[in-house]
Amino acid sequence: MTYRKADVSSLRMLRKARDRIDRDYREEIAIAALASDAGYSREHFIRAFRAAYGDTPGRYRTRRRVERARELLRSANLTVTEICYLVGFSSVGTFSSRFSEQTGMSPTRYRTEAAARGGPAPIPGCFALMWETGLPDGPAPAPAAGQDRTSGEAGDPAGGVPSGT
Repeated sequence: MTYRKADVSSLRMLRKARDRIDRDYREEIAIAALASDAGYSREHFIRAFRAAYGDTPGRYRTRRRVERARELLRSANLTVTEICYLVGFSSVGTFSSRFSEQTGMSPTRYRTEAAARGGPAPIPGCFALMWETGLPDGPAPAPAAGQDRTSGEAGDPAGGVPSGT
């Protein structure tokens, strides 16, 4: 099968679609939506993307998810199931089979071998989850009743300075 050379504007639109997949790999972005944004029909978009990047958009997204999962398996103290959902897979079975296809080993075996090779200590899971999902929005919690905002001392209106000294 031969493909004609894509013009610069087509390549720019394909790059924008690839950048969106890179940025939003966790989300279920419909290929039809990516194609529409790039000004292609779904089928033509898949062919053009594959010609430009060597993979279909769906396989490219899966590869990005597995790359991120590999990083988390090496560096975060999260379960395989947590990592599966964190990188955008909706099934642990699908995650494990796609991971095995790309790396030649299961996620658990990959983690075990990465730990045996050594490296930095794993990041606590709570920090990894907070990094991925972000901090909660909204104002900071108000101080408890009777607690001074400046000193942190309960019932000390002088701001922590003893009176009469």
